[in-house]
Amino acid sequence: MRVRSGRTVRDLRRENRTAVLQRLYFDGPLSRFSLGPATGLSSGSISNVVAELVAEGLVEEAGSVDSAGGRPRTLLRVSQHSACMIGVDIGETRVRVELFDLALTELARVEMPLTANGPRRVDRYDVSVVVGHVRDGVEQVVRQAGVDPARLLGVGVGVPGIVAGTPEDGAVVHGQTIGWNAVPLERLLRDSARLPPSVPYFIDNGAKTLGQAEMWFGAGRGAHNAVVVLFGSGVGACVVTDDLRSGRAVEWGHLTVRVRGRRCRCGALGCLEAYAGAEALLERWAEAGGRPPAGADEEAALTAMLAAAYPDADAGPGAEPDATALAVLEETAEYLGAGFSDLINLFQPERILVGGWAGLQLGARFLDSVRAYATSYALSHPATRVRVELGTLGPDAVTVGAAILPLADFFARGGRRGRPDTEEPAPAWQAALRQRTAP
Repeated sequence: MRVRSGRTVRDLRRENRTAVLQRLYFDGPLSRFSLGPATGLSSGSISNVVAELVAEGLVEEAGSVDSAGGRPRTLLRVSQHSACMIGVDIGETRVRVELFDLALTELARVEMPLTANGPRRVDRYDVSVVVGHVRDGVEQVVRQAGVDPARLLGVGVGVPGIVAGTPEDGAVVHGQTIGWNAVPLERLLRDSARLPPSVPYFIDNGAKTLGQAEMWFGAGRGAHNAVVVLFGSGVGACVVTDDLRSGRAVEWGHLTVRVRGRRCRCGALGCLEAYAGAEALLERWAEAGGRPPAGADEEAALTAMLAAAYPDADAGPGAEPDATALAVLEETAEYLGAGFSDLINLFQPERILVGGWAGLQLGARFLDSVRAYATSYALSHPATRVRVELGTLGPDAVTVGAAILPLADFFARGGRRGRPDTEEPAPAWQAALRQRTAP
């Protein structure tokens, strides 16, 4: 049956379930009485929806609260143990897989390093190796937590590069900096998986999943316009504005900051990533005469560089900063400030949030300097209105954001499980992300 708007009764029921689930998830526990004005639904609709969700085990009672002159009102909440989801971060140095319950409490995790087996760094991103790591990691976290795979809402995956969708292969990744040219990652993961075929995969840019995590649960909460930047071996960003409520990944790291400058790993000259990414930072330190620790991975080497430039009490009395490391880092702060100024001028955000493993290390040391350069290069009006801060979700933000993808799809379907392409032609999770970040 169709109503006059063109929507079916089934559509209306799903929308009502979505409204109740989302309100309980983000603002609960709430009573049935409070859900009415919070969702705009009638008391009859609330009663019907709640009865369905309780019967399905998605909603549970959570105590009671006194009412004005009447019987105590029963409080309701989403049952955090009724389902779970997996978040995967295909990062620059490792693949991280985490299993979460509905409250985003971590139930299990696995990390597998990505190491180069040949002369080129891109060798560590061999597609078959990465797919194998994801497959094995998913299997391990499910086994560690003792979870029935049928309870999985889906597997969300954050990747470096541009993600496009095709009818044949699903999500296809164009990761020029890691040597991926139209890699049909969703099909490869599905073909290799040992999960039930009904478990969906959601693949998106890692900077975007980081951005969504910070906007939903971190330092971006309450902001209408924000840019979340990711610093690892490379550099990326997610822009959330009034017109882009679900966020959009932008290849900010490949903005040209110096004409005929250093060659970036994408092949172009003068990209921001060629100066500000952790990989480029360490290369520039070595080229200037620095001594990165031999055999250390990028995270350990960057830690050593920061310790050399900013010695603390553990370095001994009278320890002097490594002038070479300090000069490279100070130059990097100016490049980053210039890059931030472009974000400020283009998008006029309320906040710029810094995340990623390298961003959290670097930001703790010289975010004040980056902020000063950014405001000096940017137009004065938007510069006075922006706050530049560190993200609050830590190095796991990409996996948290990746796990949000199946969670948002679950909400958009009114608490129904299913493959994204079996019921709706467009990715339902995008609508849920827009609704969550809407003012």
